[in-house]
Amino acid sequence: MSDEPLEIRSADLGERAQADALFEILDAYAREPGGQSAPLTAEARANLAKGLREQPTAFVLLAFAGARAVGAAVCFVGFSTFAGKPFVNLHDLAVLPSHRGRGIGSQLLAEVERRARERGACKVTLEVHDTNHGAKRLYEATGFGSWTSPTLFVTKRL
Repeated sequence: MSDEPLEIRSADLGERAQADALFEILDAYAREPGGQSAPLTAEARANLAKGLREQPTAFVLLAFAGARAVGAAVCFVGFSTFAGKPFVNLHDLAVLPSHRGRGIGSQLLAEVERRARERGACKVTLEVHDTNHGAKRLYEATGFGSWTSPTLFVTKRL
């Protein structure tokens, strides 16, 4: 465990170093079985920061250990028709493999929840692959669940 203090702050994706750090963190996760078992594409690299900046409901948090970004949370604000309130979807949560097991994911989740409450959100949602046991343990430990009544998340590629 490192003694470096952790700082979580909003990403400035107009700053090249932060945009590159976000790509590095997400690419490391994408290469794993819990991601897509493949690196992100050159097209994803070219469009990631600009695309997120252009999404009015997006916000990105970076976790810094010293000067290095080591974790990220990519979120989108939506609206719950059942509750009549906004909600926050945690689209991506990733921590560099070299920095896992240090509570960084939990701290990112706590900050996402804090910001969701600040917005008056009724809930935080996320999707997790059934085989991503580490992520499922983290989410369950931080109050997400239960896993007893599955909801199917389906995709139609365009």
